[in-house]
Amino acid sequence: MAGPLEGGAAGVHGHRHADESLLDDEKSMLANDPGGMLRATASAGAQVREAAALAAETDLSMLADEGRPRAVVVAGIGTAGLTGSILSTVAGPRCPVPIIGHRSPGLPGWVGAADVVIAVSASGRSPEALAAAEAAARRGARLVAVGNPDSELEAMAARARAPFFAVPRRAPARASLWGLAVPVLLAARAIGLVKVNEADLAETATRLDADAERCRPGADSFVNPAKALALGLAGSIPIVWGSSPLATVAARRFADTLAANARYPVMAGALGEAGRGRVGLLDGVFGGLAESSRDIFADPDADETGATRLRLVLFRDGGLNPEDDADEPVAVEERRADAVQTLAERRGVRCDVLTAEGGSALERLASLTAVPDFASLYLALAHGLDPMAVPAISEMKELSNPLPEGMQ
Repeated sequence: MAGPLEGGAAGVHGHRHADESLLDDEKSMLANDPGGMLRATASAGAQVREAAALAAETDLSMLADEGRPRAVVVAGIGTAGLTGSILSTVAGPRCPVPIIGHRSPGLPGWVGAADVVIAVSASGRSPEALAAAEAAARRGARLVAVGNPDSELEAMAARARAPFFAVPRRAPARASLWGLAVPVLLAARAIGLVKVNEADLAETATRLDADAERCRPGADSFVNPAKALALGLAGSIPIVWGSSPLATVAARRFADTLAANARYPVMAGALGEAGRGRVGLLDGVFGGLAESSRDIFADPDADETGATRLRLVLFRDGGLNPEDDADEPVAVEERRADAVQTLAERRGVRCDVLTAEGGSALERLASLTAVPDFASLYLALAHGLDPMAVPAISEMKELSNPLPEGMQ
């Protein structure tokens, strides 16, 4: 079976509607993934183990000896920038030190010798991470760097005599989330901000392995949760909301992968904020308003008009941090999640619900990212798209980088 892109113009027209048959033809599907994004995504559990092993070889004594900082700034962009959100949500609301994600070049003006800066870049050469590392060294802040070995970022860390976590780059940054996140967490552990232990890491890796097995390319759509989610989203405008801070990190991650891998326009955010305005989308021209014009006797699974509709994806996290004193915030979040599901149902807007599982915050987050990561790839492949090759991303980098490749 030939992939739709091999047929020239047919591939272009095939992009509007996903082809379910592509997802159940493993050979054809893998042919449309020449860069191996499915394989790279399936390595998430291995990334956790490898990053933990490499981190064990990194000398963090200087970082730990200086004690608790005034603040921690995690500097990076894209997937690297998401590691700051992961650290913040794993540290939890009772963390005694503010954790700030910084996604633009340089550092905030207040950062100085009392602070820790963690510069993260999968390639080791992103302008945001390099500028942050340079500013941290110049201002006397404690610096930790995470990125590709033998890179400009490693050289900068060496000049500053700062710890460097070498994370070998084998795939695009968006397929390397766990390889980047684990060193950030372990750096924070060294200064007493998180209590991630070896059991947490092992259970997280096991969870990611199990989900990769459930979502493997050879599993048919009716038993593969990622393929089922992808086909449910096909042809829709996804709205992705998280019921809690942890679930919102997962929601934003899904939005990033849907946009980059499947090229789908997505809106994502926290359900609490959505309830103050964006929930109104359910009443709009892609939501309830479209539903009101339907034939009430029509097959609900058949869209005769071809109209684009909203599709709600709700990430829920009913887990209670054992260090929290009260479960009232969790109860509020759960009531909001119940309410938005009811609103969607009343308006005929389909809703997929993903619920966190696991003991530690890290494992619960992993349980909310694995299936959506695969779903974004399957949605791309169902449209005949190569999820790795994103020409607009490459062109953007070329147009915005004034230096030739060899001089970067």
